Amino acid sequence: MEIIQKHYGKYLMILAAIMTAIGQLFWKLGFTNFYFMILGFICYGGGAVTMMKALSLEKLSVVYPLMSTSYIFALIFGDVFLGEPITFSKSIAITLLIIGVILTSYEK
Repeated sequence: MEIIQKHYGKYLMILAAIMTAIGQLFWKLGFTNFYFMILGFICYGGGAVTMMKALSLEKLSVVYPLMSTSYIFALIFGDVFLGEPITFSKSIAITLLIIGVILTSYEK
């Protein structure tokens, strides 16, 4: 339980990244369905509020790089829900992104 409290801001930032990626997916789908556009604004707004809370709990230099995980989630959502292929070059880019996020967010 203590480890969750210690890293609560980091978990919130990852949740914010997921929410913004979902919001962007709904925006993409919203061009054919207005309901999805509204859901996109709700998810993206919720992600923004969650991000503000995360920023209030952690150092900016530690927690903000975690927001770049939204690229990873967007890539996965694009593949699963929109049929956009994950190419080899995208896989390498995501691997480098993950390494960068780990290196910048790790704090002893």
